[in-house]
Amino acid sequence: MNLLENLLSFLAAIGDFLTPTALFHVAWSTLLGIVIGALPGLTATMGVALMTTLTYKLAPDLAVLILICMYVGAIYGGSRTAILLNIPGTPANAATTLDGNPLARQGLAGKAMGIATSGSVLGSIIGMFFLATLAPLLGTYALKFQSYEFFWLAIFGIVISGHLTALDDPLKGWIAGFLGLSVAMVGQEGIHAYQRFTYGTTELLGGFALIPAMVGAFGLAEVLTVMRNPVAEIVTTARDSVIPKLGEVFRYWRTIIRSGIIGTGVGIIPGVGEDIGAWVSYAAARRKSKERHLFGKGSIEGLMAAECGNNAAVPGALIPVLTLAIPGSAPAAVLLAAMFIHGVRPGPMIMVENPHFVYQVVAMVLFATLAMLVFGLSMTRPLLKVLSVPRERLMPIVFVLCVIGSYAIAERLFDVGVMIAFGIGGYILREMKYPMAPLVLGIILGDILDKSLRRGLVLSDGDLTPFFTRPICAVLFLITLSSVLMSMPPFRRLIGRMVAAVLPGRSSREGN
Repeated sequence: MNLLENLLSFLAAIGDFLTPTALFHVAWSTLLGIVIGALPGLTATMGVALMTTLTYKLAPDLAVLILICMYVGAIYGGSRTAILLNIPGTPANAATTLDGNPLARQGLAGKAMGIATSGSVLGSIIGMFFLATLAPLLGTYALKFQSYEFFWLAIFGIVISGHLTALDDPLKGWIAGFLGLSVAMVGQEGIHAYQRFTYGTTELLGGFALIPAMVGAFGLAEVLTVMRNPVAEIVTTARDSVIPKLGEVFRYWRTIIRSGIIGTGVGIIPGVGEDIGAWVSYAAARRKSKERHLFGKGSIEGLMAAECGNNAAVPGALIPVLTLAIPGSAPAAVLLAAMFIHGVRPGPMIMVENPHFVYQVVAMVLFATLAMLVFGLSMTRPLLKVLSVPRERLMPIVFVLCVIGSYAIAERLFDVGVMIAFGIGGYILREMKYPMAPLVLGIILGDILDKSLRRGLVLSDGDLTPFFTRPICAVLFLITLSSVLMSMPPFRRLIGRMVAAVLPGRSSREGN
C-alpha cells in the first residue's frame, strides 16, 4: 500500500507540471543550462546561483523547477566542450575528455555526443529512481537525528569533501572546508544573537550572505581563471549522426547500471560532487571492462561510464538536500539556499510537513531529463555555434550578471563587495590548487555545526560523551577519523607493513 501511495504521489507531482507555463520553463531553463555547461568557464554552480537571483519573484515550485532544469542541463552540456575542445565545460565533465575527444579526432564527434547524451539520460533516470525510493526512507530515518548526529554529519561532510576533491593533497581540501566554516562564524550567532567578528560593522551582523559568496567564489573566480588561460580551438565538428544505435548503447548495460549506482552513491556524500562521480564510475568501468585497452583512446564504454556517473550524481546530490538539508555538491548547495529563500524547508521534517514536495522534485528531474534528451539529439549543430562566441564578449556579460545577481537578493551594495572579495579570494585559492567545493560546503554547514554543538552541550549539561557514545555518532566519528588517518602517508605505510607482516604468516600456515 505504501508503494502504491508513493506511485500515486509521483503521478500527481507529474500532473502538477503538465501545464503550458511549467513546460515552457522546463524547455528554456534546460536549454539555457546546456548552453551554460557548454561554454568553458560557465559552470553549473554559477548558472544555478545566477538563476536563483532571477527567480526570486516566482512561485516556489516553478522557481525550484527552473533551477533543477538548469542544474541537470549544465552538467550534461559540459560534455559538448569536453568532446570538441578537450576542455570540460564543467568540472563534472573532466573524465569525458579522456575518450570523448579522441573519438572526435577520429571523425566521430556526432557519435560521441550521441553516446554522451544516452549515458547522461540513463544515468539521470537511475539516479531519479534512487531519489524516489531512498529520499522518503532517509527522510523517515533522519527524524532520529539530533544535535549530536548533525554535528558529526557536518564534520564528516567537510572531511570527506576535502579528501575527495583534493586527492593529491587532502590537507588543502580540509583547509578550504574549515576556512568556509570560519566564514560562517561571522555575524550574530544563532542562539543568543551575540556578535562575532563584526568589528562594529552593521553590515556584518547577518554574516556573509551565501548567494553573493557563491557567485563570487564560482562566478567571478571562474571569469578571472578563464581570461587568464589561452583560447582553445575547436578540433572538429559533428558531421556524422548524433542518433546512437540502441544495440551500441545497451551493449554496455552492466556499465550503465554500475555507473548509475556509483554516481548516485557518490552524489549522496555531502559536498563531493558530480566530478568525483564521473571519475569513480570511469575507474570502475575500466577495471571491469573487457576492452580496457581502448580506454583513453576513444572507448565508447568509457565515455558512457563518465557521463552516466556524473548525471546520476545530480539526483543523488538532491537526496541529502531534501532529507538532511545538507548539499551533496556545490550546485546542490546553491539549490538548497534557493529553497530556503523561496520558503521551502528541506530537512528531517520534510516528510512530515511537505512530503508531496519530495515527489515534485523527482518529477522535476524527470522533465529535465526528457528535455535534455530532446535538445541533446535535435539541436546538436545549432548548439555548436555557441562555442564560437568570443570570450572577450562573453566574460564581461557574466561579470555584469554576477554583480546584478549579488545585488538583487537584498539590494545592498555591500553584497556586491562580498562577491568581488570572494571572487578574488577564490581565484587566488584556485591558483594555489585549493578546491572551492569544500569552501562553499563549509559556509553552508557552519551554522549547522555551530548550533548542533552548542545545543548538544546544553542537552548534556556540558558532557561530551554523547557525541561519541550514541550509535550514529560513533559510526560517523570512526569514518571521519579513518578518512583523516588514511590520507596520511606514514599511517598508510604502517598499515601496509602490518598487512605485509600478516599475509606471509598466513601463507606459510596455509602451506604447512
